[in-house]
Amino acid sequence: MYLHLGEKTVIRTESIIGIFDLDNTTISKNTRNFLTRAEKNGEVINVSYELPKSFIVCIKNKERKVYISQIAANTLYKRINK
Repeated sequence: MYLHLGEKTVIRTESIIGIFDLDNTTISKNTRNFLTRAEKNGEVINVSYELPKSFIVCIKNKERKVYISQIAANTLYKRINK
């Protein structure tokens, strides 16, 4: 199954490790450090130029990718469970 993350980005649901709400999770210093390291390693893909609301961690071909999306985490989760 596939999940639309916004704009023209679609990923396979089998590759998803987690879907996280940016407002709630970035309170933690560990999450901020994780996102900073992912950005420095070139693993972050911003799929929208709008205000980001969630990030999705995926493993694809043994490489980690972190997608930043304007779609709320709850909405993405609901799309998976349809």
